[in-house]
Amino acid sequence: MPFRTARNIGRLFVIGRTLARYNALPETLPQTAPGFAVFWRWIGNAKEPGRVGQRLARALADLGPTYIKLGQLLSTRSDLVGERMALDLAELQDKLPPFPGAQARAIVEEELGAPIGKLFQSFDEVPVAAASIAQVHFAVTADGREVAVKVLRPGIENAFERDIDLFYWLAELAVMVMPKLKRLRPREVVDTFARTSRLEMELRMEAAAASELGDNFKGDPTFSVPAIDWDRTARRVLTLERIRGFKVDESERLDAAGFDRDEILAKASASFFNQVFRDGFFHADLHPGNLFVNQDGNITAVDFGIMGRLDRATRTYLADMLIGFLTGDYRRVAVVHFEAGYVPRHQSIEVFTQACRAIGEPLQNKPLSEISVGRLLAQLFAVTEQFEMETQPQLLLLQKSMLTAEGVGRILNPNINMWELARPLIEDWMRENRGPEAQILDDLEATVSTIRRLPRLVNQAERAATQIAEGGLRLHPQSVRYMLDRWIERRLSERIALWIIVALLTVIAARLF
Repeated sequence: MPFRTARNIGRLFVIGRTLARYNALPETLPQTAPGFAVFWRWIGNAKEPGRVGQRLARALADLGPTYIKLGQLLSTRSDLVGERMALDLAELQDKLPPFPGAQARAIVEEELGAPIGKLFQSFDEVPVAAASIAQVHFAVTADGREVAVKVLRPGIENAFERDIDLFYWLAELAVMVMPKLKRLRPREVVDTFARTSRLEMELRMEAAAASELGDNFKGDPTFSVPAIDWDRTARRVLTLERIRGFKVDESERLDAAGFDRDEILAKASASFFNQVFRDGFFHADLHPGNLFVNQDGNITAVDFGIMGRLDRATRTYLADMLIGFLTGDYRRVAVVHFEAGYVPRHQSIEVFTQACRAIGEPLQNKPLSEISVGRLLAQLFAVTEQFEMETQPQLLLLQKSMLTAEGVGRILNPNINMWELARPLIEDWMRENRGPEAQILDDLEATVSTIRRLPRLVNQAERAATQIAEGGLRLHPQSVRYMLDRWIERRLSERIALWIIVALLTVIAARLF
């Protein structure tokens, strides 16, 4: 433990020196300690240009791959760093100098267990792209297919684990020094960062994500995913079909090729909506560099290292919340937060409704084309502290993805909002998922889930009874009575549930037949 502390303090010194060189500490942080503010004015480089978020982005890029990923994570946490800084960090370029092609070849041969010449007819020495985690080389397979080969950076796993250990140490220290930060769940934030980054460094998981996303859009020509070459994919190597086309932000080239940018925007809007609401599995890094327009004017996505998932309950909450904001029903917005358990019950629903009104009222009487749903979510998360709303990592990732997608939409046509184009899809989804039939199916699913747990509950009761009989478990008489009451209550509710299921099945059968 002393060694860990000494090592982390040494690394903090390096980080502090880099932050000082770029004058990248938020102004409010030194102000919390007047003595430190004087010290920071002495060591900080006041001549460094740009906003503090831009300076911080440059500092993180200088610190290396893990810190670039950290900056990308912080860009989703406007509740922590503020909306302006979050937007600046979202511009952080995930680019690093490439490592030598010879090293890439050696990694490919080691991972795939064969000489490069047996795997590929040709393998470009110079990568087409180099990021913090990996770089990409074009190649041609032995059977003549053009592919893109993604190769993990040498030593990146060990460097990442050292940095993650530092982040955990800092999270623990922050809560110890400032207990009120516990609400922001800093350790869980590091957990999320560590989990997503480890998945990014396991390229077979990225291949699986690409495959799942492709399956979700099977039969939809407007959005596609490159095919995976599983024979040439391993933990540190990912081989995909090579994509040809224009990047979605290359407006002049799209116009010259005769593509309708509004039509492309409509396809992008529909694909993003379907990922989030229909499938609950979305590409969480849809910046312009990861979206291509192919020769047919359809969209192809690449780079599946960062993906997000939303369960059905979260999607329903999201739909209810968005509709509440857009229609001015702020009570509805507040209620869905309380029902989802995001805001503790002891908070005032009236005051929370008032806070929601303060966010939503400026949107009223504005055309949908001028409304940013991503920014709306950012403003909502910014008021969470006073209502003790715990961080919801899946929603923060979605909020960042929405801002990125809206940015793509503005590039294609600044006068049209992607949500305006997706509105028919949203309305259809709401009818299908919030109507009476959907409510019946939800209740049926919940009841069946309860009945499925019945054998486990019975087994637990039997084990407890055995322990009591053998004298291995002593219970207070009031505890025994409570357990019996709960058991009787469950048995009665299960019998009632069975009758409800029979009635529901009868109704459904009558409607179908």
